[in-house]
Amino acid sequence: MIYLIISIVCSVSVGVLLKLYRRYDINIYQAINWNYVAALILSWYYFNPQVDFTVKQPVNLYITLGILLPLLFWILNQSLKTQGLARTDIAQRLSLIIPLTAAWLLFNEEISLFKCIGLLIGLVGVILVLRKAQSANNKNHYIYPVLVFIGYGIVDILFKIVAKNTNIPYPTALFQIFIIACLITLLFLTIQFLRKKQAFQLHAIIPGLVLGMFNFGNIYSYLKAHQHYSNHPSTVFAAMNLGVILIGSFLGIMVFREKFKPLNYLGFILVIIAVIFIAIAQKYAI
Repeated sequence: MIYLIISIVCSVSVGVLLKLYRRYDINIYQAINWNYVAALILSWYYFNPQVDFTVKQPVNLYITLGILLPLLFWILNQSLKTQGLARTDIAQRLSLIIPLTAAWLLFNEEISLFKCIGLLIGLVGVILVLRKAQSANNKNHYIYPVLVFIGYGIVDILFKIVAKNTNIPYPTALFQIFIIACLITLLFLTIQFLRKKQAFQLHAIIPGLVLGMFNFGNIYSYLKAHQHYSNHPSTVFAAMNLGVILIGSFLGIMVFREKFKPLNYLGFILVIIAVIFIAIAQKYAI
């Protein structure tokens, strides 16, 4: 249970840190880069990756993920800025609708009626949660949580493809993807520095490393939770998603004073029901 708790806390903390960093004028791009430096160091220490270049590597897949991960970090930050922690966490966690649907449509996996109902309820819930009164200045800002929803769903599908490659251990593949993500962010920052679009922030190093610790902590503890509950994956699924949604929403509403309308609360309830439906469908294969 301790790994599940750590994973939930780390996942929510990433969003909280990004919100706080903006308040203290910490450059998010530079923090994201240092985040991947920390993730590389920690994955090297804990995973002890054994990179074997004699084995054929899915390079295109790794590069795609290496580009998408930092890009999604930026989109996540924009969503947090415009729509808040609660809506962003819900959009991120319910992105599981996309890989579950893809497993049915693309990978010919069977989908039960119970799970199908859960997916439909979840989709309606996300739509209702993301509904927000739009002003003339932010009328298009709903696009960011939508991109979070779509982007993390696509990344989940790609990581499932990575996990199916039995020739390369998953931790080793993850380590290589972190390398690419770190190089991508470093290249972007170098171009920004050379074009004098931004200046190097010394005070962004520690916050970025802390962000990376929580980001890696979420991944590492989530993998450990799956290993510990290997016979009960639906338990991990339900606890993780419900935990992040509930805690993220609580902090968003109570701490950051994010405004929800009655229709949003209805969507929030539907999201919880959807997670429960999908978890039950996975556990009992109904």
